[in-house]
Amino acid sequence: MTRHHVYLVPGFFGFANLGDLPYFAHVAEFIEEAFEARGVELALHHVHTHPTASLRYRARRLLDTIQVTADGDGPIHLVGHSSGGLDARLLATSGVSLASEADVDALMERVDAVVTVATPHHGTPVASFFTGLFGQRLLQVLSLFTTYVIVFGRVPVGLMSRLARLFLRVDEIVGRDRSLADQLMEQLLGDFTPERRDALRAFLDEVGRDQALMAQLMPDAMDTFNAATVDRPGIRYASVVARAPKPNLKSRWQAGLDPYAQITRGVYGALHRLSVRMPAIRIGELSEAHREALARHYLDVPDWHSSDGIVPTLSQPWGTVLDACTADHHDVIGHFHGPRHVPPHFDWLSSGSGFGRPQFEAMWTKIVDHLVDDAK
Repeated sequence: MTRHHVYLVPGFFGFANLGDLPYFAHVAEFIEEAFEARGVELALHHVHTHPTASLRYRARRLLDTIQVTADGDGPIHLVGHSSGGLDARLLATSGVSLASEADVDALMERVDAVVTVATPHHGTPVASFFTGLFGQRLLQVLSLFTTYVIVFGRVPVGLMSRLARLFLRVDEIVGRDRSLADQLMEQLLGDFTPERRDALRAFLDEVGRDQALMAQLMPDAMDTFNAATVDRPGIRYASVVARAPKPNLKSRWQAGLDPYAQITRGVYGALHRLSVRMPAIRIGELSEAHREALARHYLDVPDWHSSDGIVPTLSQPWGTVLDACTADHHDVIGHFHGPRHVPPHFDWLSSGSGFGRPQFEAMWTKIVDHLVDDAK
């Protein structure tokens, strides 16, 4: 029986390299069950990479992983979330130079599909915000917050309120609240075991030392990336697009009386506002196929003020659009509110998307269908 190799490539919150932290846990569980139900043999691989290192470095780590694990001659599928989709596209580019002795072209001949999920193909303005000393610290805080939520379910309201202070007035606080960021990190770290705390400190130090990715994800830089990164003939490129509700008074009202939901909705709103500061000229013209796909799923074509809270929606289509979801950036990989599922889903931020387990399963079924049923 032919065995399919599927590689899950994380984005710039890529704590897959922290052992058992489940960046792709729900995705992996679903893909394994879906392949088994189809009677298709699967080898599923989690790519461990530096979260904010350069795309070239991250693509080389992906290459190294494939070289070591892709035994046999079955098809290879690359599935990248967020900037992980750019790693996959770069690796698949003919003639790419990654300072590796591996025969890249020989391995890429086995790649059947590249699927990108909420990927900033034309960049994201959020990346610009996370450059600079204070922005780097905020990215560390947000990474630690994301990890905390996935491990514990939610951050204590008091700490969440302090986190909100860092994001709700981002234009005014830059450069003035580094001490608050430092205090927040120490308090969040305090709830982990000593062993996990040490691993997280090392992870956050990596994020602080190497932030090359942030500059590369800026819209102007991605314009150059797209000029140089050409789709390889024979690979089926596809994407999943996400759009979350625009923050407004109605969305704050929908969050109800729960103070935690109100606070996280505020943080989401701040990130959403940052993510739509996209120069329209950098988004480029949607292809007719992409316009039709977005209109079919959303019943309209999103404008350049639409976003999943991190990446502008119009930055995300590439190749065949498999699905266009009403979801935020982390909903699509299973980090939404679903505490009754086993294992439970924990929400990243309260975006009001309404995305849940049924939408998650429908979306990932389309991806698995593309990998297996439509395989060449």
